[in-house]
Amino acid sequence: MTTIRFGRDFELDPKAYELRRGGRPVRLERIPMEILLLLVESRGHLVTRQQIIGRVWGEGVFVDTDNNINAAIRKLRQALRDDAENPRFIGTVTSKGYRFIAPLSEAQPLPVAPLPIPTESPDSSPVPIPAARTSSPGRWLGLVSTLALVGTLGVYLLGSRSPSPPPAGRRVMLAVLPFENLTGDAGQDYFSDGLTEEIISRVGNLAPQQLGVIARTSVMYYKQERAPLDKLGRELGVQYVLEGSVRRNSERLRITAQLIHVKDQTHVWARQYDREAAEVLIVQAEIAHAISDLIELTLGTNPAPPPKPAALSAQGLEAYDHYLKGLYYWNKRSEEGFTRAISHFQQAIASNPDEARAYAGLANTYALLGTYGLSSHADVIPKAREAALEALQIDERLAAAHTALALINELFDRDWQTAESRFRRAIELDLNYVTAHHWYAEHLAFQGRFDEALAESERARLLDPLSPIIAADHGAILYFARQYERAIQQFQLALAMDPRLGRAHLIIAVYAQQGKFDEALAQITEFNSVNEGPWVWAWAAYVYGRSGRQAEAEQALQKMEESNRPRRYDPLMLCATAHVGMGNTDEALSCLQRACEESPGTLASVKVDPIFDPLRDDPRFQEVLRCEGLAQ
Repeated sequence: MTTIRFGRDFELDPKAYELRRGGRPVRLERIPMEILLLLVESRGHLVTRQQIIGRVWGEGVFVDTDNNINAAIRKLRQALRDDAENPRFIGTVTSKGYRFIAPLSEAQPLPVAPLPIPTESPDSSPVPIPAARTSSPGRWLGLVSTLALVGTLGVYLLGSRSPSPPPAGRRVMLAVLPFENLTGDAGQDYFSDGLTEEIISRVGNLAPQQLGVIARTSVMYYKQERAPLDKLGRELGVQYVLEGSVRRNSERLRITAQLIHVKDQTHVWARQYDREAAEVLIVQAEIAHAISDLIELTLGTNPAPPPKPAALSAQGLEAYDHYLKGLYYWNKRSEEGFTRAISHFQQAIASNPDEARAYAGLANTYALLGTYGLSSHADVIPKAREAALEALQIDERLAAAHTALALINELFDRDWQTAESRFRRAIELDLNYVTAHHWYAEHLAFQGRFDEALAESERARLLDPLSPIIAADHGAILYFARQYERAIQQFQLALAMDPRLGRAHLIIAVYAQQGKFDEALAQITEFNSVNEGPWVWAWAAYVYGRSGRQAEAEQALQKMEESNRPRRYDPLMLCATAHVGMGNTDEALSCLQRACEESPGTLASVKVDPIFDPLRDDPRFQEVLRCEGLAQ
């Protein structure tokens, strides 16, 4: 099906699985989207509720599909701004189903401007900079060598006006877009992605009080398809973008970089570097040095120029290559990705025992394996601690290592004071290190320090605005703070980014706290469709129990236990969640007490999570808080 236009400004693009209004995406969850596609395909004809069930859920549904269909139709009408009483798009056929009633037309594709060819230039020499453009923003997409940089920076270097600093208290924001891999070998993506992350880190440390750099997760959204500059600027909240490309073989390296001012889409700086492969760190430093000069001229700041590293030895180059591969797989945040990341970080250390960042990578990988419940804490946390300490022995200023240790101190040592000092030290060392802000925000929230937590979470969101997990954890903080309506909005935003994200499905608990059990059950069905497993059934038991449907809660509890064999997730938190919803106080407390003794790291939110409110006056619950180091 081609893109379909209806109403005054709606477009439905089945291929992109996207609804747009006025050219802008409209957030729509999977079930309402599937129903919309079915209605449009059957335009003018009755679509029965049974047809909807067959399309969306198929057989074996465990919740009331009528409630789910009603909830999905409400969301769909809300997205379309339709009125059930006076519909423009979706008409109700009482007791039977629905009919799409609006006229449809095929959307015409927009013309695509030809892609300009980058100009070749000598080694490390400037690339001719095009004049300011007034043509379609689509032209910039094809620039193979692009680099997005600082807010009010370089544009003044080429213009006639004097530079002026940003408003007090505000930082210029820059996005380093994913460097394009021009080798023709997808197996080299780890190198172009790693180069992107390295430039982000180097530039972010130049003048962090004046210059903020968007984190990796958000910029990677633009790896496959670049948005127009003005749209990208709005979505990321940046004034400048730095784009680039890389081509390399075993001996030679070519990197092109270009700085673009978002507001008027002028190219203010460009350079091409043709070097030996071993000089990759030198090129990174030279790019950062050029940016340092821009900062000094435009912000009135005089950052210390980044030190110029030496060319890598053969072993150093091999270690660096393995480090980038480890980083690439770590960012996948999957069990397989973590396993491959560990292998590459270990190979990096074998090639160069002084590779502190590889040790920090190992520490973060082992820590997340334990936090995600993918490995035994007893097996991985000692390894995480050892690797983090080794990294700091080599380089005490490594923010990633301090952050890994802080997580270990918090979750597994239950040493909240030491964890806080390490988080603060990491942020002091690297103000643009988004993981430190993100995890520190959670650390504050777990202690009930919600104002501080939300402020820290906002700092993380500013640096990584398109990160699903940061968006979801911001929603979790709002949920812990009992700001339920704001939490729902934030979880919906996270689910629009990644429907499979388990953390975002905490929206189920929010609906339950509000007594909106139909919405909670509809969300459980949505969760089940993308991430079937024991947590789906634990939440089902919780919600059914809260809503007084005890027989269904018992069935869900049995399903939870069956689906966790062999053990996939920590059964004690599953057990506590299900039983507290069902009103089984003794069983819930028993699970919490055992979790505190047997599963460190699983109860960090126990002090603030509203689902445990019915247990708080019980002395056994106070014992759990003391065990976790969270008692008053």
